[in-house]
Amino acid sequence: MLSMEPASKRAKSESVAAREAGGDEDLEKARTTDRETSLCESVGAGCENAFHSPGSNRWVAVEAEAAEDKGCRHTMEDAWVILPDASDQPEKLRCSHFAIFDGHGGRHAAEFAQAHLHENVVSAGLPRELVNVKAAKKAIISGFKMTDEALLRESLSGGWQDGATAVCVWILGNTVFIANVGDAKAVLARAVNASDKGEEKSQNEEGVSETPAEGLPLKGVTVTREHKAIFPSERARIEKAGGFVGENGRLLGRLEVSRAFGDRQFKKVGVSAVPDVNSFEISERERFMILGCDGLWGVFGPSDAVDFVNSQLKEGVSVGVACRRLIREAIRERKCKDNCTAVLIVFKHAQVDKYDSN
Repeated sequence: MLSMEPASKRAKSESVAAREAGGDEDLEKARTTDRETSLCESVGAGCENAFHSPGSNRWVAVEAEAAEDKGCRHTMEDAWVILPDASDQPEKLRCSHFAIFDGHGGRHAAEFAQAHLHENVVSAGLPRELVNVKAAKKAIISGFKMTDEALLRESLSGGWQDGATAVCVWILGNTVFIANVGDAKAVLARAVNASDKGEEKSQNEEGVSETPAEGLPLKGVTVTREHKAIFPSERARIEKAGGFVGENGRLLGRLEVSRAFGDRQFKKVGVSAVPDVNSFEISERERFMILGCDGLWGVFGPSDAVDFVNSQLKEGVSVGVACRRLIREAIRERKCKDNCTAVLIVFKHAQVDKYDSN
């Protein structure tokens, strides 16, 4: 089973990464958390990852980076994970894991989920050799439940009651699974289908499908569903559990989200850690994904964020710089007051893996 790296071996914080980006002095001044070890450090450095799948001779390479800013808050309660190689059997099936945990009432729940969710999903039966969509979704849901149960025990013994929403991605081979609880969201940048434009597709020398026109427009597709107490389906579930939604749209008049890790005091009145899980296959139409906490999506619409990131990548900047500029835009220009965290996952269609498992 995969064990999580200690904090001393985790990736450098966003402020250090900004200094190393080079050629963008303004990024060096970006505000970051003032804690010595940010709970938003990744569990593994952001980097490219591509493997050779048994029974398949090419997987789309993936590159991911994260950035965060505490905004006007006194503390940073978000946590994020970048595990480009998250498999305990890397010779079998490519497995990557990326996540954001948006804490509220404290940072304990976000840190706990950051440290334990992936290993619980793996132990719950995440496929290791062949992609099985049904089995993968079942393992992810079970892993969420296991993590929440352990978190509640920890919070009871520790005397804390904070919670955390989450948006998480697992990439198995070329299949992407997205799971979320609460109001953290994932947005997919998808190109307009070439056939809709009358374009012809070609193949590069590696046999990977390409579209000759580089200028195809991208659209932002939200691939998660928010869970808020005010939504009819969530309200019905809360009322069935014995809770109520106040006139302000909050559970018991206090909590806006209806699904989250932790929140021990609300668990018996409807707060659930059961995620929605969606999946898709990576094709040449899928260009990148943006995971974000509610702070980011409070100032960016899905298509707006996709357009911004796409413009940065077209300039030729790195994935890390594009992600940090997205956060800087949210905080400095769009005046986000909340903690703001993003994970940018780019599908590198021009690259294929040559790894031979034999």
